[in-house]
Amino acid sequence: MRILCGAVALVLLGVTGCQSGVSGQPEPEGDSFAVKDGSRLRFRPVLAELPPGPATGAATNRQSTEPAEQQAAAAALDCSPGPDPLDGRDDPALPLVGCDRVQGTKYVLGPAFLTGADLSKANARLDAQTGSSIVGLSFTDAGSRTWADWTAGNIGKQVAMVLKSRVLTAPSIQAAITGGETQITGKFTLPEARQLARDIAGV
Repeated sequence: MRILCGAVALVLLGVTGCQSGVSGQPEPEGDSFAVKDGSRLRFRPVLAELPPGPATGAATNRQSTEPAEQQAAAAALDCSPGPDPLDGRDDPALPLVGCDRVQGTKYVLGPAFLTGADLSKANARLDAQTGSSIVGLSFTDAGSRTWADWTAGNIGKQVAMVLKSRVLTAPSIQAAITGGETQITGKFTLPEARQLARDIAGV
């Protein structure tokens, strides 16, 4: 499980105790990665989440707009480790059926509303107060406005960060996140946090 919390607001997924940063005081960056190629990272709303399970056929139309076809594609999708046939060739303007290839969770996702081009950097560090690992995201000015508007209008819903059709993380929104700074924390190690920051930054 992972959490997102912003500098002003809080976004949670099944874990409590995450606290936002102190306004106006910079936080240590740790391992910081400037976004190199943001074209393959997309932020998509989660329309449905399905538990891991065996593939029941061939996942054909993974970008259908029909709910019945989306459910059939999710049931048929093989989430075992390996290359994704779409591999980033998905249409960002259409829904997408994808999965977290580490956990095996399957998702029906809506059209993308942000890309990695709306981020300036990602970093990984330890929280000095809790000792837990944190991934920090810094949005561009335009990305910050879109992110604030989207989170404000989607409290209680999940957002997926998708890299080349693979879901990296899909936390729930608990409040609007303003100010352009967001933190991802949860039950992962510092090396895992570094890898997530690298994946998000596209380095």
